[in-house]
Amino acid sequence: MSNLSARYLGFTLKSPLVASAGPVCESVPNIRELEDAGVGAVVLPSLFEEQLELESCALDEDLSRGTESFPESQTVLPDLQTYNLGPDGYLDLIDAAKAAVEIPVIASLNGVSPGGWAEYARLMAEAGADAIELNIYSIPTEPAESSTDVEKGYVELVRQIKRTVRVPVAVKLSPFFSAPANIAMRLDDVGANGLVLFNRFYQPDFDIESLEVVPRLTLSHPDELLLRLHWAAILTDHVEADLAITGGVHTATDVVKCIMAGANVAMMASALLRRGIAHVTTVLADLRRWLEEHEYDSVQQMCGSMSRRSVSDPTAFERGNYMRVLSSYTFRSTAASK
Repeated sequence: MSNLSARYLGFTLKSPLVASAGPVCESVPNIRELEDAGVGAVVLPSLFEEQLELESCALDEDLSRGTESFPESQTVLPDLQTYNLGPDGYLDLIDAAKAAVEIPVIASLNGVSPGGWAEYARLMAEAGADAIELNIYSIPTEPAESSTDVEKGYVELVRQIKRTVRVPVAVKLSPFFSAPANIAMRLDDVGANGLVLFNRFYQPDFDIESLEVVPRLTLSHPDELLLRLHWAAILTDHVEADLAITGGVHTATDVVKCIMAGANVAMMASALLRRGIAHVTTVLADLRRWLEEHEYDSVQQMCGSMSRRSVSDPTAFERGNYMRVLSSYTFRSTAASK
């Protein structure tokens, strides 16, 4: 029987499938069910930087000021004091999850500025989190803010967190860096233990009747996996940090592709929301069957077998692929087909 174990952030996991941050991981019963189904680790839903600021009352006062005069402003942001149980409740969730399961429990911090991140990362580690995932969700909108400034902020934040906690730290990256390999290497240099590819930016939609910008949640699609495979296959040859792929992982075939690209683990969220926790059992059974049919003794045996350095034609990850794809398609007009 093929060995499904994987290594991630210094831990030996029973499988390479990790439950990514999301609603499925927000309760202890679900986390226990995920462990029973076979996931190697769980990432708790993110605690937001705004929640930490609300904890200090500073942001709460700013948001409340003037809401009596403009009632519509009360609906601009969600109730961050109760989301994810709030900062104190989040620490309780870590403690309860650790008491309930044996798989690694990874806490998640979502924000962009140093602020209280380092201190709260320390509290998460003290509460028992096995590792911390920094979900640096930044959307630079000021023209005066350069890409250099943005990247420096990422690097300094990770440096600060690493100085504060002893547990492994993973960084969930945006796919929109102009030089992803460079920022990955710089984060690796300051001690990031893992890189998670990639964050999914939830873009708002326009309601053209009410003239309002409205939030819209769109679950991932398998096509999104291609971008992640591309960069995992490139980065695995250049960084010491472990790699995780999240976004577009729905089936055992997706997991195989992730590992072959060089990722240590594949993270799943949307597929669990669509199909339930029982889907984990199906995916892992299919994964084991695929390994046995292709005569792999273990998941580790195929790791990185399709990285940029391993494939026979590395230009498939470069500009040559762009030209090859375009030239492979022949346009047939309606008139010509008659």
